[in-house]
Amino acid sequence: MKRIYIALICLVALAACTDNFVETNENPNQISDETLKQDFNLVGSPFSNLIFNLNGHQIEEDLCSDNWMGFMGTPTDFVGNVNNTTYYIRWNTYWDRIYGSIMSPSKQVIQLAADNNLPLFATWAKLIRVFGMSKLTGVHGPVIYSQYGSTANSVGYDKESDLYALFFKQLDSIQTDLNANKDYTGFKKFDPTLYAGSIPQWQKVVNSLRLRLAVRLSKVDPATAKTQGEKALADPAGLITANSDNFVNSLNGNKIPVAQISYEWDDTRMGAVMESFMVGLKDGRISKYFAPVADASLYTDHPAYPYKGIRNGAYIKAKADHVPFSKVSEDFQTVQTRRDFTAAEVAFLKAEAALRGWAGAGDAKTNYETGIKLSFADWGAGGVDAYIADATSKPINYIDPVDARNSFTASSTITVAWNEADSKELKLEKIITQKYLNTFTNTQEAWVDFRRTGYPKIPSVAKNDSNADWGVIPSGQWIKRMPFVNAERTGNTAAVTAAVAKMGTGAKDDIATRLWWDTGTASNF
Repeated sequence: MKRIYIALICLVALAACTDNFVETNENPNQISDETLKQDFNLVGSPFSNLIFNLNGHQIEEDLCSDNWMGFMGTPTDFVGNVNNTTYYIRWNTYWDRIYGSIMSPSKQVIQLAADNNLPLFATWAKLIRVFGMSKLTGVHGPVIYSQYGSTANSVGYDKESDLYALFFKQLDSIQTDLNANKDYTGFKKFDPTLYAGSIPQWQKVVNSLRLRLAVRLSKVDPATAKTQGEKALADPAGLITANSDNFVNSLNGNKIPVAQISYEWDDTRMGAVMESFMVGLKDGRISKYFAPVADASLYTDHPAYPYKGIRNGAYIKAKADHVPFSKVSEDFQTVQTRRDFTAAEVAFLKAEAALRGWAGAGDAKTNYETGIKLSFADWGAGGVDAYIADATSKPINYIDPVDARNSFTASSTITVAWNEADSKELKLEKIITQKYLNTFTNTQEAWVDFRRTGYPKIPSVAKNDSNADWGVIPSGQWIKRMPFVNAERTGNTAAVTAAVAKMGTGAKDDIATRLWWDTGTASNF
């Protein structure tokens, strides 16, 4: 298996003099004229890599959330077919990416910004930190955040409830700073492909991230979720609501990981769960996500749709058996950006918020259908009107023509068309399922939604190798989290022990312990 390690960029201090600034009585949140004259490379150059490293690669994503959620499946029998995809943890590196490539360099940026009187760059770095750490906590639970950078022998982890409270508090401060500097253009040089340094665009990211985190807490802490969600919905800076607003970060010249893993290494293929949903629902996005297969014998159960996926946690005898299954679309070979937060996701967040009665969320049906339309347009797929109106097509059963042990009966019986007579639970299932289908290539949030809501309804792994080493997942159940990394277990043992205790009575540092917002209750309302 190939692994890509992205080197930390060096922060090179350029020769801009920062001595003898003229003191002013201006708003402390406002950028001064003297500051605007400085050469910002000192603090601006790290941002392309900071943003790039919000996402992972093969180990962090494709062999974890991509597989667990059925977006992709591996044809490769890594370590004798006993690995992350079958619930035996072999690789656990997203922690290192977030701390090594976001928290560490952003700490330097924040210090350099303070030293050189460039406060808005510190604000920008703090936003990327919240973004990245909100993803990391969705993987592990408690993480080191408020005490990050401490030189103590044991560095403590934040309890999840405290962590989210801090996220919301920091988003308040970040939005205040950005709001005071709407016309600031200092980011432009360092943000050429995303928002061209537009502060109003970054403000939409702040509000959208707040809404995402609020919805995440909607079952465990509905009062805080409602307060924070309504704050995001009401903020005059707005949300990511058009595809032109989408948070699509540059790949910095790299190939998108799923294409590299699929085409160059033959280590990933279409997921069987995606086949079940996309073929069954006659989803026009399927050709934008996946490549058709050449062998018609692989898809005799649906001859009009020449696609074939691999089951999550599949039984794999030999790599050659499943390599002929669908790769990702050829289009991914040349893409230059990657979706991190889309207008479609925001529309689905608003649809769920409307179901929950949050002020400013609008109408659930309108948001749901808007989300689907935005997603189809974003991916360049046709047929959206017929898709939205389809009240008969349902997910199909999956047949593995190579190994029948991987076949499954579809768990979900939903259709696409909205029906006001449906229960809130069924409406939520439709919302989350469409949100899931939109989230292709950025799958961690789909894993969060699944643990939080139970949707979309997907099969459990075919081959379950969980055991006492990393925690036992009962048959028919799903992985709950990733354990803390071994370096922390051995080098920060007391803090890890305390962090596990913060997850609740009976919690263990294993894959079977639920995170705070994963309440385990069947009802979402």
